[in-house]
Amino acid sequence: MNSLDQLRQHTTVVADTGDFDQLAQFRPQDATTNPSLVLKAVQQPRYRALLEQAVAAHPGAGAGTVAEHLLVAFGVEILKVVPGRVSTEIDPRLSHDAAASVATAKRIIELYAAAGVPRARVLIKLASTWAGIQAARELEQQGIHTNLTLLFCLAQAKACADAGVKLISPFVGRIYDWFKKAAGPSWDEAAMAGPNDPGVRSVVEIYNHYKRHGIATEVMAASFRNTGQIIALAGCDLMTISPSLLAELAQAGTPVDRRLAAEGPVRPAPTPMTEAEFSAALAADPMAREKLTEGIAQFVTDTETLEQLIRAQQQA
Repeated sequence: MNSLDQLRQHTTVVADTGDFDQLAQFRPQDATTNPSLVLKAVQQPRYRALLEQAVAAHPGAGAGTVAEHLLVAFGVEILKVVPGRVSTEIDPRLSHDAAASVATAKRIIELYAAAGVPRARVLIKLASTWAGIQAARELEQQGIHTNLTLLFCLAQAKACADAGVKLISPFVGRIYDWFKKAAGPSWDEAAMAGPNDPGVRSVVEIYNHYKRHGIATEVMAASFRNTGQIIALAGCDLMTISPSLLAELAQAGTPVDRRLAAEGPVRPAPTPMTEAEFSAALAADPMAREKLTEGIAQFVTDTETLEQLIRAQQQA
């Protein structure tokens, strides 16, 4: 078997793309999107029709409203290819507004329902801010499942577990990027590869904490820079992987053995984290704090660029 098929024996493979034409060849169970991926896709000629259709179907609507319909349109097309779930991200400008996040999530679920997609096949993506996590808590209580993204540290993972979220997406590659940049010329790529990769270590810590305490929240490692990071996390509940890295794995014959597995007796659940403890943990972790802020800012920029494309189409 190639490396991708071996990986499937240990981990549920998810495609990280808005390019649904690429999905069939890799046979992922689920797919994830974000504002950056949808912006990239809609700028390709073969996906331009989705943008044009969303604008034409909602004359006079604001760009934000059309953008929601466009995100759902991508999700609906993706679900024609994958048998499982699609993750759709809400407006990142609401990352610190729990009430608005909940309202937006409900609208997206309603749009999917109108397209004949049951809520069980949709994960609402929210940033792992305190507000985002509390919005997820409310949504989960209402039967709307969530994917907490831009997650960089154990404190965020603990708060997500407390809120009963369905799934978290710890970002391997962006953690790796931060530590590599911080080390500068002293960075030793070979010494920091595989299990020593700081992004890999972070996911292992979170995975072990969840399994040790019997936490049901799924761990979906995300944001990979190379296949070595993926192979080092074989056994993680899920992994969301870009098409380029899926292709590398499909063409490789590198052995893929299970690296992560639940071990030992389940311990009592830890004491729930307070907002003050959450804030203090982020304040003490410059990597997590900076990457969370940076990630939200980039998604906001790409959301605003997408809305500019919508407005240009409305004026065409």
